[in-house]
Amino acid sequence: MSAPFYGTYTMHTLISSHFLMALCGLLFDVIIGDPQFLTHPVVLIARFAYILEQWLYIDSPYKNIKVWRGGLLTGIVLFSTYSLTAILILAVNHFSPWLGDILNIWLISTTIAAKGLDQAGKRVLRPLQQGNLIEARKYTGYIVSRETEHLDEPDLVRATVETIAENLVDAVIAPLFFAIIGGAPLALTYRAANTLDSLFGYKNDRYIDFGLIPARTDDVLNYIPARLSLFLFAILGPFFHTNPARIIHVVRRDAKKHPSPNSGIPESACATLLGVRLGGENRYHGTIHFRAYLGDSILPLSQFTILRAIRILWGIVIVLTFICLIGIIF
Repeated sequence: MSAPFYGTYTMHTLISSHFLMALCGLLFDVIIGDPQFLTHPVVLIARFAYILEQWLYIDSPYKNIKVWRGGLLTGIVLFSTYSLTAILILAVNHFSPWLGDILNIWLISTTIAAKGLDQAGKRVLRPLQQGNLIEARKYTGYIVSRETEHLDEPDLVRATVETIAENLVDAVIAPLFFAIIGGAPLALTYRAANTLDSLFGYKNDRYIDFGLIPARTDDVLNYIPARLSLFLFAILGPFFHTNPARIIHVVRRDAKKHPSPNSGIPESACATLLGVRLGGENRYHGTIHFRAYLGDSILPLSQFTILRAIRILWGIVIVLTFICLIGIIF
């Protein structure tokens, strides 16, 4: 009787520990954010990836060569990130378990960007409230890849809300999900994959083949977190006077229209909570691209839309906090 009980207790303790570390990492980000005096681990990962790109990239007429070299880069970066993070935590934990826990918590916090998303949204909102479109366009340009020089207020609002919605998965839900499963090593490995997609996941002449595996890896890792986000948005439905069943209906109707297999879920769910329609024309390098509409245009896109999107962000954070607490207790 004692052995099974002891095994169950050990597994329960391990799971509770992961939830606790994840929760502490989330709260560290919410309260403190990223200390400016420390080099962010994602910056180090990006630098390493660029060094590998210089070594691995070749301008070959053969697609498969580029694809597999991009895959090799992805494998090296992800393996290195997980291994070095795990070794560092184990080494510190060997000398002091408390310091090991603190390091684990801090590294998890660097994978989460709830506070950064809040700040990014407010940087666009403030100049809009002051009627300063030039300043609003500049700060919108910091968070999107589309051209912003000629965007009017509704399009600036749309770009900002789309960014907040998509990054709720990439920078909040997914890293916390992987932190709960495998602590800082797995959370940072996820962020490494996400970083590689942002660096090389472009459909241009240089990266359309080389960046294929980095982009697909990010899609695979985000598959479950993106679908879990629908559950979180549905929980928030009543607080935004929206029927959860309607959120599910709109996501099932519209999410598949998005070119990403994952991003359409949080964007269409967020659009439904806000009562707005996202998508439309975006300009990239002088060329207009049309993004399918998500949600229904019940309310106009306005400054208040950004404010409510930020409230959704913090609503998601609160729900995730309660989920972690439940995981710790039970």
